[in-house]
Amino acid sequence: MKHEWKKHEKNLYLPKNVPALISVPKLRYFAIEGKGNPNSKAFSEGVAVLYSLAYSVRMMPKSGYVPDGYFEYAVYPLEGLWQGCDPADKDAFVYTIMIRQPDFVTRHVFERAFESVERKKPHPLLSEAFFCETEDGLSLQMLHVGDYGDEPHTFAKMQAFIDQNNLCRRNGIHREIYLSDPNRVESHKLKTVLRCFVSGNKGAS
Repeated sequence: MKHEWKKHEKNLYLPKNVPALISVPKLRYFAIEGKGNPNSKAFSEGVAVLYSLAYSVRMMPKSGYVPDGYFEYAVYPLEGLWQGCDPADKDAFVYTIMIRQPDFVTRHVFERAFESVERKKPHPLLSEAFFCETEDGLSLQMLHVGDYGDEPHTFAKMQAFIDQNNLCRRNGIHREIYLSDPNRVESHKLKTVLRCFVSGNKGAS
């Protein structure tokens, strides 16, 4: 049966529009680091490179190579780790954009995908892509519905939850998971998971 993240991993990808604690395990990603305005050409091209790599893995069996432990799955959504996010100065944003990979994906599988994309669809930003493992651990997340520019309102609700529950943020970085394609969905209907990393005396729900 095909693994659908929307069905099998709802706790990670389909939170409600109220703050909730969650414990996020170590996960594997293809990623690219960058700086600057997310509306720039460089950002969109970096996203395209990551999807090229992700779909290269997804289609490997059709090209004659089946990674150990491979199973049918839906490609995961785009994510981003963000810091320095003053809405008034988007050029100063520092980010890591990433696409999660199934557990069977190893550095070797990444290298094979890299070689395939380099051969079929080369791009200068391809050399910036890398394989990594990241563990968010105890986190607070919430669904944001609306324009990206309205995210501060949702973060304010999350901060209120943190203050009320004797928690604190571990750093100034947050994760965004993009459930909607901004090229296909009106801005006021965009769905984005917002997640910050916390510590304190409360366990994860």
